[in-house]
Amino acid sequence: MKICFVCTGNTCRSIMAERLMKKQLKNMGIKDVKVSSRGLNALGDNITPNAKLALKAMGASAANRKSVKLGRIDAKTIYVTMTDAQKKAIKSNQVISFSELVGYQVLDPYGQDAEIYMAACKQIQQGVQLLCGKD
Repeated sequence: MKICFVCTGNTCRSIMAERLMKKQLKNMGIKDVKVSSRGLNALGDNITPNAKLALKAMGASAANRKSVKLGRIDAKTIYVTMTDAQKKAIKSNQVISFSELVGYQVLDPYGQDAEIYMAACKQIQQGVQLLCGKD
């Protein structure tokens, strides 16, 4: 199984979702799920400093990584967008919005303070746990 989290720039939400999902799957001993992330408008920027702080606080990898733009849709991947608008922008039946899965969207913390990033990270963590059946 392959899951790809998608947001706007792939420097905040989707990379946090990727890292938190990888941590959750590792903790559960699940090895056959590949997790990645992409951005609709990614420009090759590094993960934001506040996203790194939030991930570190949650015990997930805060390693640098350049953002990656969403390219061709892979038929074997499930895409999970952070917002409903992002789902509409992709236009594929392989795309599910975070709100469809867990009942809420994760709004963009880009440019906000560390507290807003931490709140977004906690929302994502809660969603990841729901997705994995651990609430």
